Amino acid sequence: MPTQEKVTAVEDLKSRFDGVKTVVLTEYRGLTVQELGELRKQLRAVSAQYKVVKNRLARLAIASSALEGLGTHLKGPTAVITSKEDPVAVAKALHAFARAHQALAIKVGYIEGQMLPPPELKALADLPSREALRAQIVGAIQSGLAMLVGLISAPHRELAYILQQRGAAAAAEAGAEAPKPE
Repeated sequence: MPTQEKVTAVEDLKSRFDGVKTVVLTEYRGLTVQELGELRKQLRAVSAQYKVVKNRLARLAIASSALEGLGTHLKGPTAVITSKEDPVAVAKALHAFARAHQALAIKVGYIEGQMLPPPELKALADLPSREALRAQIVGAIQSGLAMLVGLISAPHRELAYILQQRGAAAAAEAGAEAPKPE
């Protein structure tokens, strides 16, 4: 019979997994407590949580849910990263930490309904941030609009230039024909 403590731990994990966009399983073997604290801090900055879990309790928490596929990766010392916010920001923070701390091993990720192996999580981390993508889109739209305005105003500009040249030529011609005062 399960103890109340275990039931509470499973319910806590279920509530963490409820409505998540991102779940990443990591192996933290070889990291110091200070390094784990640093990782938690970096992940909190991108609205993510890092929690060391008992594999058996985690399997119970994800049973009969969309996350059930993570169960095969719950082996050895495991910690779970969960986030309900931007998956790219989480992947960037995690990979930045992993570059500096080789002991952190990324097992698998679950991003918005898809299971992703570590190489695909790295590819996600290499994407520009949401703000950078928005800026690129706005820049592309703005440059297209500027080009359109240029194309629309080109005939008017050309006409004004031709009229200016004709006016200058007519003035020069009129100045050449005018009698000179004696």
